[in-house]
Amino acid sequence: MKVLAQISRVFVGILFIISGFIKANDPLGFSYKLDEYFQVFHMPWLSAVSLALAIGICAFEIGLGVALLLGAKMRFTAWSLLLMIVFFTFLTFYSWKFDVVKDCGCFGDALHLKPFESFMKDVILFVLILFIFIKRNEIKPLFGESGSTWLAYAGFVASLTFSIYCYRHLPMIDFRPYAIGKSIPEGMKLPPNAVTDSVVMVFIYEKDGKRMELSMDQISGIDSTYKFVDRTDKVIREGDKAPIHDFSIVSADGTDVTADVLSMDRVFLLVAYDLEKSDEDAQSRINDFVALSQKAGVEFIGLTSSAPATVDAFKKKHHSAFEYYFTDGTTLKTMIRSNPGLLLLKKGTVAAMWHHNDLPAFDEVNSMYLSK
Repeated sequence: MKVLAQISRVFVGILFIISGFIKANDPLGFSYKLDEYFQVFHMPWLSAVSLALAIGICAFEIGLGVALLLGAKMRFTAWSLLLMIVFFTFLTFYSWKFDVVKDCGCFGDALHLKPFESFMKDVILFVLILFIFIKRNEIKPLFGESGSTWLAYAGFVASLTFSIYCYRHLPMIDFRPYAIGKSIPEGMKLPPNAVTDSVVMVFIYEKDGKRMELSMDQISGIDSTYKFVDRTDKVIREGDKAPIHDFSIVSADGTDVTADVLSMDRVFLLVAYDLEKSDEDAQSRINDFVALSQKAGVEFIGLTSSAPATVDAFKKKHHSAFEYYFTDGTTLKTMIRSNPGLLLLKKGTVAAMWHHNDLPAFDEVNSMYLSK
């Protein structure tokens, strides 16, 4: 039992640090995942603090991992680990059982786990943490109680600082399909041996005020008391999806210009998934950048999911001299963790990207990316 507790301590501690670090590297992305859970549990009001919660959870997770490896504050550490794993096991069980959140976000975009895989991962962790909890009083601090405790605190503060830095700039390690060097057209392709969705045709009928889904075989035995409502295709098993499966660019008049944009030699994309939440202090610097870009003959367009009326009002307020096109909001959030953020594409390949806090001078971009 003691040996199992020590093995569990090392394994769980390392896993918590790795998981926390990956999420701390992209706290905004983790906050989007928390928002999904808030919607599932009908608590949308928590979305106002999702970013703060994301940063706090990452720091606490890493701090616990460091404390566990050092054997610091084992009473507090063991209780915290047990309560956390019970809570997360419930969440992953709920996601799997009711098919509500497709990916728990435990490892950010670095590793996507299916709901059942996430649940089984937490079950295994629960068993390992239970060993730690039972033997918590026998785990001694590596560097004395005081030294180990201060090192654990240092891990927590370092994680907090790192997470805030990545939020104010961009993830230091980019696992997303729109990372620098990735080709968007290639990312939209399925691998040769990809499995497609398994779909069955279902018929929706109504009887005695109740709706029911019937298969082709079942409808042969119904009578006139059943009222036909609709026919639809139902996915019974999801197949593989391309890394980029929801990317499109549509103009204000409804024209799909995706292929045109991805074929351009050079084009700047200003990504702002929600203009009403976009950082307005950056707009004057963006306008200066746009003027020099257009003067140099480099295309510059905006991408947003805001309503056309919002776009028109925003352009008028900030004297924007470029056109906005429309893209799915989730896609825009995935493209860059900044609102707004700037991407440079070269024939559909992401050549560079910048957070609005790090928007460079056009001359710098010209010498580094455009003149080569």
